[in-house]
Amino acid sequence: MILSIESSCDDSSLALTCIENASLLYHIKLSQDEEHSTYGGVVPEIASRLHAQRLPEILKKLKTFLNDDLSVIKAIAVTTRPGLSVTLIEGLMMAKTLCLGLQIPLICVNHLKGHIYSLFITDNTESTFAGHSYTFESTQKNLSLRVNQCLPLGILLVSGGHTQILTMRGANDISLIAQSLDDSFGESFDKVAKYLGLGYPGGPIVESYAKEFMQNYPHTAPHSFPVPLLHNHQLQFSFSGLKNAVRLAIEALPQPFSPKDLGSICAGFQKSACEHILRKIRLFFQTQQAQNLTHFAIVGGASANTYLRQEIEKLCIEFGKTLILAPLQFCSDNAAMIGVCAIEQYQREDFTPLHEAQISPKSLSTDFCEK
Repeated sequence: MILSIESSCDDSSLALTCIENASLLYHIKLSQDEEHSTYGGVVPEIASRLHAQRLPEILKKLKTFLNDDLSVIKAIAVTTRPGLSVTLIEGLMMAKTLCLGLQIPLICVNHLKGHIYSLFITDNTESTFAGHSYTFESTQKNLSLRVNQCLPLGILLVSGGHTQILTMRGANDISLIAQSLDDSFGESFDKVAKYLGLGYPGGPIVESYAKEFMQNYPHTAPHSFPVPLLHNHQLQFSFSGLKNAVRLAIEALPQPFSPKDLGSICAGFQKSACEHILRKIRLFFQTQQAQNLTHFAIVGGASANTYLRQEIEKLCIEFGKTLILAPLQFCSDNAAMIGVCAIEQYQREDFTPLHEAQISPKSLSTDFCEK
């Protein structure tokens, strides 16, 4: 089995993944949401210190699960990019220590590729939404077979740090098609929640207020915000202008905010942010690159947004694409996805010598193919 480590931001996580069939054997994750909530976002120095405390704690629990027999671990996989440098280093140092002690190889994993492989974490991964479902055949225990079953695959990756459209035609053939010019989809939710004093992480908080507004005021239009890059037909995203428009609208509201005003702002912002995503995916579906894609996936922490899932489901039906969703518990950062991603690297013997292993706040130029 492979022991995987994830510490790219504010989640400390370890997992054990079976090499033969890529099934998840053990997974543990400790969130830092409470510690960062006061600040309305992640404070890198606090996150680093908490990783230094918590990674050894959860390693101890993992060792107990294995009855202190670490000989069954054949490699250590760790997120080394992209992410916060001060938190990535905590995971890498643990990984190097374990590799030295157990005399096993190190596998360096790109965090974004890990999110893509969250789609393939278990043998019977099932994605069900809005009455439509996609299930991997339980007989396909080989990871490569499960992945190939979905190829070629279009992907929307939405997280706290990234908003991207990618295509995957093979384990080593992942192309970056579009990305944000500034802020990410997930980051904009965090900022709106901070402006409203709602805490962190902002995604589920803003979504809950938006949902409550739509339920309580079904005949009332939410606050109107501009859709970013509305007349721009390039495959690119931008959320800074929308974020600023929300800030100005909030400053104009009387305080304290009424529940209706809070809900109206959240619903209006969510609608504009998701409409921006949908317009760009529609544009992508109309390109030559997307013509032979039969499957489309949403991954990343912000892919848990119910409204976004509903609207993309409709778009996929319109264009004849099968929507694939990772299980909700594996949408946010986790070591399970890093472990599954590392399986194919292990099979290719794509190991990194310990003295060459380094962290990087960004992806490497070799991580993704040209368009």
